[in-house]
Amino acid sequence: MNNILIIGADGQLGKELSKLYPESKKLYHKDHGELNLNLFNEDDIINKLSKINPNIIINTASLTNVDKCEKEKEYAYKVNGYSLKIITEYARSKNIYLIHISTDYVFNGNSSYYSEESIPDPINYYGFSKLIGDIYINSYNKSLIVRTSGVYGYKNNFPLFVYNSLKDNKNINIIKGYYSPIHAYNLALAIQKLIDNNIYGIINIAGIRISRINFANKIADFFNLNKELINENEVKMYAKRPYDSSLNIDKAKSLINFDFYSLNSNLDIFKKEIEYLK
Repeated sequence: MNNILIIGADGQLGKELSKLYPESKKLYHKDHGELNLNLFNEDDIINKLSKINPNIIINTASLTNVDKCEKEKEYAYKVNGYSLKIITEYARSKNIYLIHISTDYVFNGNSSYYSEESIPDPINYYGFSKLIGDIYINSYNKSLIVRTSGVYGYKNNFPLFVYNSLKDNKNINIIKGYYSPIHAYNLALAIQKLIDNNIYGIINIAGIRISRINFANKIADFFNLNKELINENEVKMYAKRPYDSSLNIDKAKSLINFDFYSLNSNLDIFKKEIEYLK
């Protein structure tokens, strides 16, 4: 029987994976006492991993605030980059199956439909720090890197911002660009399928390519909200964002036998979640 450890179990994806693996061990960022994992402390990482002694590690922990990464580079480097060196070395020493969640932001956004073979070229420090982590993970042959895009669910994210703003009749400004958003539940379920089949390497798991403005309009349609409140404008942000970070998911489609990618599949889950939380 597998002894699975989920690192970052308090995040959107971590919570969904915890539901799929209820018997798994879990480590958190904060507020869980001895189950907290200090990604700045090599001894704490090794001691916690040794105590749990997993044969599968799923790492979802990440600093995903793009502007914060740009402002606090050392912090971003330690969380998204260097901590993965420690985790990878431990996994290699114990022959552990290591799954790591990466991002579309490792690409510069000058193209589209980035594949697993596309060459990373990040334009912000978030993407750079995540790429460092990817390089450490990819050096280990019993690892799986899942690159994803625009993960959303129960807490702060773009679809929730659009829904809450329109529900309150507030005007919203949307930045230009394209990506491949996916609900955290579909992402978790797709990852489970890959784990079940012992898939290694790099796999893109994401939704369909869509512009942010069209996605906002689809959300408005889905919930019968006022699309007139949605505007596409240049929104000034501290860190650069790739214009088109959409991912090619053909490889994942060939390996995973359910619809994890369509807009309706993901928005249906989002709608049920919203209704449950009302």
